[in-house]
Amino acid sequence: MNVLYILWLRQIKRYLRSRARIIGSLGQPILFLFALGFGLGPMFQKGGGGSYLDFLAPGVIAMSILFTAIFSGIEMIWDRQFGFLKETFVAPVPRLTIMVGRTLGGATVATLQGFIVFLITLIAGFRPDSWSLLPLAFLCMFLIALTFTALGTAIASSMEDMQGFQLIMNFLVMPLFFLSGALFPLDNLPSILAILVRIDPLSYGVDALRFSLIGVGHWPIGMSLGILSGCLVLFMLVGSWLFSRIEL
Repeated sequence: MNVLYILWLRQIKRYLRSRARIIGSLGQPILFLFALGFGLGPMFQKGGGGSYLDFLAPGVIAMSILFTAIFSGIEMIWDRQFGFLKETFVAPVPRLTIMVGRTLGGATVATLQGFIVFLITLIAGFRPDSWSLLPLAFLCMFLIALTFTALGTAIASSMEDMQGFQLIMNFLVMPLFFLSGALFPLDNLPSILAILVRIDPLSYGVDALRFSLIGVGHWPIGMSLGILSGCLVLFMLVGSWLFSRIEL
């Protein structure tokens, strides 16, 4: 438990010390929120969709969590190259415990990032449909963060250089985001696009978060949370197996 706590606390301290990282990671969500939220808002409203800012805000929050969570894997490659991971492996604990500690730390950081973006959406004019559902919204945010931190850690476990990790993540992250329904409604999609949306785990996170914030969901909330939890378990199992095979 001490190792798990140390790994969790270490990643949070890294995040809080890096003001440039915090500010820099807010650029893209703010751009999406203001440029698309206000730029496409009149067209969305004329189409009968209501406020596009309200529709977009949960997607932008999920995007911020996704990017922060999945790129947390790069810290493991950094630790691997500079020897900290080797020191961690010396501790008399199972590697699964180390994997869980790193995942919890990265997920906590990603959730904090999502909370900051949530505050920015409030400044932009977004208001949740029911404030009483905010605890459910934060649960959805943390579940999204856990799932994609586990995915990023699993991929990082099988790689040794940061450049290769960044290339794979850029290839993976943008399709995950754009196919999640963060920017467009999921009703009446072309059949091929509908299939891609259904196999994207982020789709269920965005849908659950949107339901908890504005009361609109494409799937039942229980189904979305269940599928997202299943993906979390799968990514943790795969990540643990890959993590156990790391050779220093």
